[in-house]
Amino acid sequence: MATPVQVSTTLTKEALRRSWEQYLRTYQRSQLDQVALAYPEESSLLVPYWQLAKHDDELADATLENPVESLEAAKEAVRRLETPVDEPLDITVRVYELPEHWLVPIRQLRAEHLGRFVAIRGLVKKASEVRPKLEVGAFECLRCGHTEHVEQDDHLTFKEPQGCQQCEKQSQFRFDEGDSTYVDTQRLELQEAPEGLRGGEQPERLEAYVEGDLAGDVAPGDRIILNGVLRSDQRRINGQPSTLFDLYSEVNSVEVQEQEFDEVDIGEDEVEEIMEFARDPDLYQKIVESVAPTIRGMEMEKQALAMQLFGGVAKRMPDGSRIRGDIHVLLVGDPGVGKSQLLGFAEKIAPRSVYTSGKSSSAAGLTAAAVRDDLADGRWTLEAGALVLADKGLCAVDEIDKMDRKDQSSMHEAMEQQTVSIAKAGIQAELRSRCAILGAANPKFGRFDPNQPLAEQITMEPALMSRFDVIFTLTDDPEEEKDRELADHIMGVHRAGAIREYRDRHEEGLFTEDDQEEANQVVEPPVDEDFLRKYVAYARRECFPVLTEEAREHLQDYYVQIRGEGGEDSGRIPLTPRQLEALVRLTEASARIRLSNEAELEDAQRAIDIVEYWLRKIGGGSGLMDIDLVASGVGHSQRERIRILLDIVRELSEENPDGAPYDVIVAQAAERGITEHQVEDTIKMLKNQRGTLYSPDNGDHYRLVRD
Repeated sequence: MATPVQVSTTLTKEALRRSWEQYLRTYQRSQLDQVALAYPEESSLLVPYWQLAKHDDELADATLENPVESLEAAKEAVRRLETPVDEPLDITVRVYELPEHWLVPIRQLRAEHLGRFVAIRGLVKKASEVRPKLEVGAFECLRCGHTEHVEQDDHLTFKEPQGCQQCEKQSQFRFDEGDSTYVDTQRLELQEAPEGLRGGEQPERLEAYVEGDLAGDVAPGDRIILNGVLRSDQRRINGQPSTLFDLYSEVNSVEVQEQEFDEVDIGEDEVEEIMEFARDPDLYQKIVESVAPTIRGMEMEKQALAMQLFGGVAKRMPDGSRIRGDIHVLLVGDPGVGKSQLLGFAEKIAPRSVYTSGKSSSAAGLTAAAVRDDLADGRWTLEAGALVLADKGLCAVDEIDKMDRKDQSSMHEAMEQQTVSIAKAGIQAELRSRCAILGAANPKFGRFDPNQPLAEQITMEPALMSRFDVIFTLTDDPEEEKDRELADHIMGVHRAGAIREYRDRHEEGLFTEDDQEEANQVVEPPVDEDFLRKYVAYARRECFPVLTEEAREHLQDYYVQIRGEGGEDSGRIPLTPRQLEALVRLTEASARIRLSNEAELEDAQRAIDIVEYWLRKIGGGSGLMDIDLVASGVGHSQRERIRILLDIVRELSEENPDGAPYDVIVAQAAERGITEHQVEDTIKMLKNQRGTLYSPDNGDHYRLVRD
């Protein structure tokens, strides 16, 4: 974004006032009357900059270059115009929708912007309490009783009169609160959006002050554009004034960005290119191949990640409730299979994203925190965490299993209701966290065992795991043909990278441009990253698919059929309504990929393939779908084994005072189809994890623990 262009104006204060009066009569007459009738509940008159520039270029330029004088002239013009009410009005003219070249990133704010009207985009990191600020202070002279009124034109310094104009002497003054004028004010801390940062950059922040009816309108996590005057405040070092100054914005207007990904600029030519690509018969294959191209295979996992980027449709119900459209995905697997790479790719492609590590994140860092505000006399203020900052985007959480249990529980509300409720330090608030979560976890024992329940292998609460729409188990199993293909791919990736590094440092030498192009074919995705990012943003901004009757019936029939597979007597529950909702979201995401507003049968089948794929893998060696393995960590078959073994131990303990002999337990369990290995594992779990059994003689006999 370019630096604001230099403009000049020679309008006097009186000329500015007349120009504003003419503009207000021409364009804002009815709006001004409406504000006057609603005053003082409403005290702002909104003026679009393009309309002001259309009426009077010189007035528009003066507002940008000399905003204090121009906006004060606008306020005076409002006072002089006739309105439906007789009382004097203190209405603030607020200018918004500035030109793109006046939109300055926080890190590019410079001395040349001081005193000028600039637009600054970012997200609200902190928001203080709304408090009254002294606007005009009344001071009574203790010598003669005369009252001096002093304008407070600084947010940080309290100004008192230098002397009494009545008795013309230095005097002491008493501050008169009743005769003073106040305005509501709120301090914001604006932070650069994380998706706009290059690798390794720390987001820069800017303080901003909003006043009047703007105070209290924004919350931490909101993405906004602040239009206002850039000011400076002198630093003090060891109590002494410094030559260095801090920047802050004196806000005139706030634009809350409600549309998804409206910070991604897409030109008309790019829209045509996007529409043409959506008609490509190999659309899905090209997008899947463009997901983390340096990782070989994982077609189903990459397809689900692509669907997560596009997302389903969030719905608002007539009763005010909301059904989330974001898709949550969890990757669990062996070290070195590429989980972190997949997270890094998704975070880079998502038009709005935040990356964090569960190992170094607390509950407050993920959701929100109440922190003391040093510039607000130590009062508490809200600070947004990663899930709030990722609102309407993607939050990638690596090593999510390394979080403390109490920190994991803080994610429950954020994942399902997509809100973060705060009740700390006297602050009660509800922040929005409408984001998709992509998590990665490692097995506790190093490698994933497909024959063991998932919940026993990762340190995560089943209640948290059950909130993920898709859970993939990624294993590194030796297989000669697959290993040879993978090794060939890894060698190709390294060769392409090495040739590129060589050619960056040597114009001529061992490798030609043709060699580099040939090597790049291994890692070059069919869809460019920048184009894919804009394609995702356009799809989420413009497409809101609705299931066709055929797709709806297909999902419904599948759900009923699979539920029936469990059987009324078997007790196994293959799917719950939560998985049906996941199927709907995946179906909508599949339709969004092809920019369709109708989710058809092929989209429904694509969603079914993904859900069935991960559920059968979770089922372990049996390949049966059992959602209890995720929801509680204990599937139906394991529950049956536990029940049978407890019955055997109970019966044998009644016959033997020393307890149930281990060899007899194994023999009777074998008669009921339970192997010795299963008996050993189940007894170990009942003894060590549940505390249901104990062994009085260290393994030869077992008894039930009595209440």
